[in-house]
Amino acid sequence: MSETDTDTQAEAGMTEAELARHSEKMAKKKQAREKIMATKTDEKGLIIVHTGKGKGKSTAGFGMIFRHIAHGKPCAVVQFIKGAMVTGERELIERHFSDLCQFHTLGEGFTWETQDRARDIAMAQKAWEKAKELICDARNSMVLLDEINIALRYDYIDVNEVVAFLQTQKPHMTHVVLTGRNAKDELIEIADLVTEMELVKHPFRSGIKAQIGVEF
Repeated sequence: MSETDTDTQAEAGMTEAELARHSEKMAKKKQAREKIMATKTDEKGLIIVHTGKGKGKSTAGFGMIFRHIAHGKPCAVVQFIKGAMVTGERELIERHFSDLCQFHTLGEGFTWETQDRARDIAMAQKAWEKAKELICDARNSMVLLDEINIALRYDYIDVNEVVAFLQTQKPHMTHVVLTGRNAKDELIEIADLVTEMELVKHPFRSGIKAQIGVEF
């Protein structure tokens, strides 16, 4: 055993027998993991839903968009609600990565800001038409439909139409990410990956406003 190993063992407070048992345990875990991974051979474009009352739905979606950009894979974003806001992700993509990521802001703000249901419906429908066009373009490896769940919640877009399109017209290898709270059951049913962000604590409740670099 080297001096470094001895120091590490001492720091961990483990005896040689305990260290041996730990190594054996980890070896078994590695073997079991490799056995499981050997059975995962399929690839397909995923339908991914980020929903829930907690913060992070759009943030997670943009995280995957930036992964695609980092790998040089073409992708696209359609924003259904947040069009009135200037966001860091939009600024970064449009300024530096427009060759890889198309960015379409077609919302005009939240429903309580516009106070015009007919206009909200028209804009949501326009966004959905653009979303379908981008999804059908097989060059796009991923399309993020940011806050589409809000448009679906208020029936600005027919959820059955969205479900049917994703099931029958989405290219096999294209990933589609749909964000926003209150995702409809019909969408959750067909999704491959659903994550519900749980709200535990939020600074807004303590009187702290949305801040640059955190919320937008």
